[in-house]
Amino acid sequence: MRKGDSMNEDGRIFREAWITGAKKHFPGEPKPGYIAPWDETPEWERQSAAAVYGQVRDFVQVSGGQTAKLSREQKGRFVALCWIAQIHKHIEDPKAGYVADWDALPKWQQETDADIFEHIEQTV
Repeated sequence: MRKGDSMNEDGRIFREAWITGAKKHFPGEPKPGYIAPWDETPEWERQSAAAVYGQVRDFVQVSGGQTAKLSREQKGRFVALCWIAQIHKHIEDPKAGYVADWDALPKWQQETDADIFEHIEQTV
């Protein structure tokens, strides 16, 4: 698999975990942008999804799999923090909600971020 293909696959795995989590945890019907398929996801989000997937994968690997001992909150916080860095990378002046700290995130997003970490953890 070429590097671009691998990055694309990593991003897809992240995005699919996000969509699954949003459908599971969002109160009511998620906004269309939250559950848009990969092919309809903006390029900056695709790049960000692949980058955060890679950060979680690397974290799990360099931890020797001991990330299983982290709490769901710790796992979710890691995903959220990595995502915030990507927002700053791709958006010059992001809305405050895009870069909100963990405690300011809605519960559904916290749960989704934790689900994403655990999904990636299981694929590594």
